[in-house]
Amino acid sequence: MKFAVRSHLSYHIAADSTLIFNIAVCNNSVQKILQEDLQIEGAADWDQQTSGELDNRYVRVNAPPGQVRIRYKATVELNAIEQSPQAIAEVPPAQLPLEVLPYLYPSRYCESDRLLRFAETEFGELVPDYSRVTAICNWIYENVVYLSGSTSPHTSAFDTATERAGVCRDFAHLAIAFCRALNIPARFVSGYAYDLHPPDFHAYFEAYLGQAWYLFDATRLVPRTGLIRIGTGRDAADVSFATLFGPVTMETMDLQVDCLTPGERPQLSDGAIAFVESSRDSI
Repeated sequence: MKFAVRSHLSYHIAADSTLIFNIAVCNNSVQKILQEDLQIEGAADWDQQTSGELDNRYVRVNAPPGQVRIRYKATVELNAIEQSPQAIAEVPPAQLPLEVLPYLYPSRYCESDRLLRFAETEFGELVPDYSRVTAICNWIYENVVYLSGSTSPHTSAFDTATERAGVCRDFAHLAIAFCRALNIPARFVSGYAYDLHPPDFHAYFEAYLGQAWYLFDATRLVPRTGLIRIGTGRDAADVSFATLFGPVTMETMDLQVDCLTPGERPQLSDGAIAFVESSRDSI
């Protein structure tokens, strides 16, 4: 299935500033970039780099006072592997690949160590397999209100568990924290999303099960077959779409995702579908 993604961002710069963007889609074995274009206006200079084995792509913009405009567009082909979740078991820490272990630890927004007792009470007696992560998503969907403007960039998983309201990044952080509290490696994913209203950057997560990474989205707002990955990290701090150093104010953000495959449109699933590639790549 092919998608066209577009993002237009503009900022007012009051004094010399640096802006770091993570808005370019990644290129891996199940997500291929067919065409791509990045245009930046108003910058003194800019550069870009792909960081680490997760293929996160960062653009650094150094800007003088005035206005900066970023226009990005890409055509992407997704070739996800759909697999039945039946009998996909959790992997005990003793058998996890070493590169997966960091996703067991607490992180800035996912304080799994503060949610150990809660996670054990709610999910500790469930079957230790794919269905337990699905149960975590179900609990969040049923107990946390999706409410725009209810949280801030400082809101953590513990805050969301307490206040029971949040947006997509908060849903992802809470799910990740619950998983890690149960010794299930989990990581944060940012991306573009087909059929998200209003259009915005989206956040979801992956859990490591059965020797592979599986994708989950506790918000149930969009079809998982319509998620185009931008970045992957321990939490949102690793893959924020924009990090600003200086007196910078966002003026506009315009995103669009179109499906280009005739006769096909991603559909919401009941949560019984997993997307799996390997311990490194998935979608």
